[in-house]
Amino acid sequence: MMAHLRKQLVVVGHGMVAHRFVQAAIERGLTETHDVVVVGEEQRPAYDRVALTSFFEVGAEALSLLPGGEYDDPRVRLLLGRQVRGFDPDSQTVLLDDGQVLSYDELVLATGAAPFVPPVPGHDLPGAFVYRTIEDLEAIRDAAATATVGAVVGGGLLGLEAAKALADLGLETHVVEMAPRLMAVQVDDAGGATLRRHVEGLGLHVHTGAMTTSVLGETRVTGLGLKDADDIHAEIVVFSAGIRPRDALARSAGLDVAERGGVLVDEQCRTSDPHVWAVGECAAPGGRMYGLVAPGYAMAEVAVDALLGGDGAFAGADMSTKLKLMGVDVASFGDAFATTDGALELVYSDAVAGVYKKLVLSEDGTRLLGGVLVGDASAYGVLRPMVASGIPLPANPEELILPVTSGSGGGVTLPDEAQVCSCNDVTKGDVVAAADAGETTRAGSTCGSCKSLVKKIIEDHFAAQGKVVDRSLCEHFSLTRQELFEVVAIHEHTSYDAVLAAHGNGGRGCDVCKPAVASVLASLLGHHVLEGANATVQDTNDAYLANIQRNGTYSVVPRIPGGEVTPEGLIVIGEVARDFGLYTKITGGQRIDLFGARMEELPAIWRRLVDAGFESGHAYGKSLRTVKSCVGSTWCRYGVQDSTQLAIDLELRYRGLRSPHKLKGGVSGCARECAEARGKDFGVIATEKGWNLYVGGNGGATPVHARLLAGDLSTETLVKYLDRFLMYYVRTADRLQRTAPWVDSLDGGLERVRAVVVDDVLGLGSELEAAMDRHVDGYSDEWKATLDDPDKLRRFVSFVNAPDVPDPHISFREERGQIAPAEPTGPVSLGATIPVGAP
Repeated sequence: MMAHLRKQLVVVGHGMVAHRFVQAAIERGLTETHDVVVVGEEQRPAYDRVALTSFFEVGAEALSLLPGGEYDDPRVRLLLGRQVRGFDPDSQTVLLDDGQVLSYDELVLATGAAPFVPPVPGHDLPGAFVYRTIEDLEAIRDAAATATVGAVVGGGLLGLEAAKALADLGLETHVVEMAPRLMAVQVDDAGGATLRRHVEGLGLHVHTGAMTTSVLGETRVTGLGLKDADDIHAEIVVFSAGIRPRDALARSAGLDVAERGGVLVDEQCRTSDPHVWAVGECAAPGGRMYGLVAPGYAMAEVAVDALLGGDGAFAGADMSTKLKLMGVDVASFGDAFATTDGALELVYSDAVAGVYKKLVLSEDGTRLLGGVLVGDASAYGVLRPMVASGIPLPANPEELILPVTSGSGGGVTLPDEAQVCSCNDVTKGDVVAAADAGETTRAGSTCGSCKSLVKKIIEDHFAAQGKVVDRSLCEHFSLTRQELFEVVAIHEHTSYDAVLAAHGNGGRGCDVCKPAVASVLASLLGHHVLEGANATVQDTNDAYLANIQRNGTYSVVPRIPGGEVTPEGLIVIGEVARDFGLYTKITGGQRIDLFGARMEELPAIWRRLVDAGFESGHAYGKSLRTVKSCVGSTWCRYGVQDSTQLAIDLELRYRGLRSPHKLKGGVSGCARECAEARGKDFGVIATEKGWNLYVGGNGGATPVHARLLAGDLSTETLVKYLDRFLMYYVRTADRLQRTAPWVDSLDGGLERVRAVVVDDVLGLGSELEAAMDRHVDGYSDEWKATLDDPDKLRRFVSFVNAPDVPDPHISFREERGQIAPAEPTGPVSLGATIPVGAP
């Protein structure tokens, strides 16, 4: 009997949608009958373009969707760094750039889209970039090292992401948008105005209704020319003015394309050739291109289904969007512009808090058609499914967006068919069924905006069944972090072993509970983290009072309160860096980081710094990092209060405070917000009458804008409220939970925090203040205490049996006049090996 011949499927492109197609092909059994060859033109496998801007913070590896570089299924072959020159539908062959020819039975085009660069004079000058790939971002980062001003052409989703990247790279940043408002496709005029105030409040310059006529410069970029407006000086220009489908391969092969670009496909994503398929941004189902990842994922699933003989169809996609731009929540869903006949608009606007919310209702006011949320999109998870499912509105629909409900959804119960994850087409029913079966869905794995809703669905489902939702810290403790904090405080435990013996479930503990309990003990006792047996339960950074780097060396960050340092202090830091051969960099928190210190060098480095009056900056700990400040009224003509002095006072008050996660603060001397206080866990902005206090903000991969807790406070009241807020957080937050998600997790959200901190409804105000006073009185510098204790110093050697021998595996190269790890992509080795020749 003749063996069945396997077919060959070629996928052109390896972006997010192509990766989803391959995943679905493997999971659904298509590789049982087909060998799959994937051709990607980038040197790296698929990565998360949705989170592209976070590359500057987390690096390329963290964005990768295929960290191992290959698929587990051996029937899938991945060719990277290769380009497809063309394909011939008649011979069913694909020609690669090196002359190799691949035969195919089925061909899938997943070539994505390319950035649109307006054909203005100078658009190709050195210093002009697009914002699409990791390589683009690397080039922008390198150029920013010698630039001071950057401009982004385009004020849409990606344009504002690019603007944030330039600002984070330290550039004065301009955003130029031809439309009359930012994010013109997603938000209306009022929402755009609110968003603009947020963006300008972060120090960016916004130019709307402005047409770019040229990129200025002879040999490289020097600025932007605008129609009917002054030129903008800039050394970097980033084009982010939309995308165009990459359909050139299909055009050359004679396939049908849409009038406005994109490969025409039917409802099963099949092109005009029956053996060629197209998915993602290069495809145009019904003549329309979809520029979001969720429709691309849906097309990938439909194409796999069709190749398996199924009858699934792509019937359009939900174009709703929710994201955080520069820490500002922005969401748009359904009929956001009220184009439906008879549509009604329900609007809530708070210009002071920077919040704008609009619901679009049916003419009879019974159904939700769409909406726009700017500044607070916490209700998005409930509102968007209501549009798709047609759930009747509650009697008082305004409760859906008024702050009193804190985005709780006004008591609305979602039906099982309500879609909760549009990226992966997961319904509430799918989530519940998976939870009952002990299985998983992909909900929350792409953009992450539905995670909180998914968590709530699961918890509510089990609670309705009379089950107790297990929020245990880990297998060794049947307690939450909050409960552990209380029992440690009540029983006055002083060691991890004592806590485990009294309240644990047996065993020796794990990497989850050990540092969590160690943090609780440090918060309550104020003891040195390397004191006694507790030294063995710290994580790697706390264990050595420094941050381990990718080559096994450590970074040293002395505290510079408020960013203020004397010339003498700078000289000492420079001399230490020079004498120990360290790499130096100024951080975003207004201090200086010294990289490349070997473990055995740390005490000597600390000694030099401590003798000069410096102390630990706690960059290694889950504790207060910095309180950033502007120069305030002392030097700035716009300043209305002494922000520098307040920042110094707050940093010295809260230094060393161990907490569930790191803490960052900021103080700005006026509403221009140069210290970026609203991007911090606590931020203070000066007013003519005193200080406004904002809480629950953060930067990072999921930035959040801090929200106003109280306004026009005296310094004394401000400190009182901050004491209460921080200690309330330390007591009640989950392990590794930043203040932003902690605030949202509370029943009542920010209003609950305000009730406890400002109104003192629990009567805990004095107790929380007293706890902070104990912390302040008991503070001591961990570096100095270590230097004064021979027992603690013994751990700072590379090899316990050869204390004077440095680790021979650590080496450096030179980069831009300073040291850098010799193997920039190599792993960190945490296990010491005995060097050859060591005694």
